[in-house]
Amino acid sequence: MSEKSENNRLGVFKTYKLYVGGKFPRSESGRVYEVTDSKGQWLANAPQSSRKDARDAVVAARKAFGGWSGATAYNRGQVLYRVAEMLEGRKEQFVREVAASEGLSKSKAAAAVDAAIDRWVWYAGWTDKIGQIAGGANPVAGPFFNLSTPEPTGVVAVLAPQKSSFLGLVSVIAPVIATGNTAVVIASADAPLPALSLGEVLATSDVPGGVVNILSGVTAEIAAPLAAHQDVNAIDLTGADAALAKELEIAAADNLKRILRPQPVDADGASDSEDWLASPGTHRLTTFLETKTVWHPTGALGAAGSSY
Repeated sequence: MSEKSENNRLGVFKTYKLYVGGKFPRSESGRVYEVTDSKGQWLANAPQSSRKDARDAVVAARKAFGGWSGATAYNRGQVLYRVAEMLEGRKEQFVREVAASEGLSKSKAAAAVDAAIDRWVWYAGWTDKIGQIAGGANPVAGPFFNLSTPEPTGVVAVLAPQKSSFLGLVSVIAPVIATGNTAVVIASADAPLPALSLGEVLATSDVPGGVVNILSGVTAEIAAPLAAHQDVNAIDLTGADAALAKELEIAAADNLKRILRPQPVDADGASDSEDWLASPGTHRLTTFLETKTVWHPTGALGAAGSSY
């Protein structure tokens, strides 16, 4: 091929799709919307999810919940670590997408991507340890064992941060699935490309299809049916502004969903005031856990009346 023909080559534009049930469907509505960089230049067309897409994602998440919650915590940790391995191999792609999406320099975008990969590893290490701080044996007066153990809540709807398109995204997804829940994630409306690319990483790692489902589009339009959905057990409102968060809380109360409220909003009205580079702690791990307490009677052994 001559140098002239190489210079005239047309690039192959990437078609971004949703990630639902381990597959990559287009929105059932057929809609897309333009995604631009911080300077208003076109980056790609992203699928604009509908209410039907949201319901399909819930069905996929519920179907995957039994197998994922039933896996050993150690196995979940291995799977999350595999995701970090896959992200490491595609780091350059995510650096480009984060830089374009958030208007960051290449060095700052690289730092954010490195932090996101490290965050996956951090949560991978917590999968088989969170039970030690969220459960245990309870002292009781009487001939009983009393044990409390944490269990996953179920299907969790996650509104990803609007400004931190990758590090913030990872910070809200990883703790949900680390504890055995399954997730329906609404990507940042203005910067969805890193989230949609994350779906490609999850599909080629060991995460079972349906454990994480990623939707893009208008946050309020997708979040409303999820908040009211009777088969969604919890909702993380991180990516909602104050007005939307209030509406979703009211809808979520109908089936007593667990709710993680957003941080106080900043001057722009977006709830992205959280410092995603700070140590995340364990509050996102414990938020979407239920506590099961089991009472077991002790028995007498022998004539002396000793017990175990």
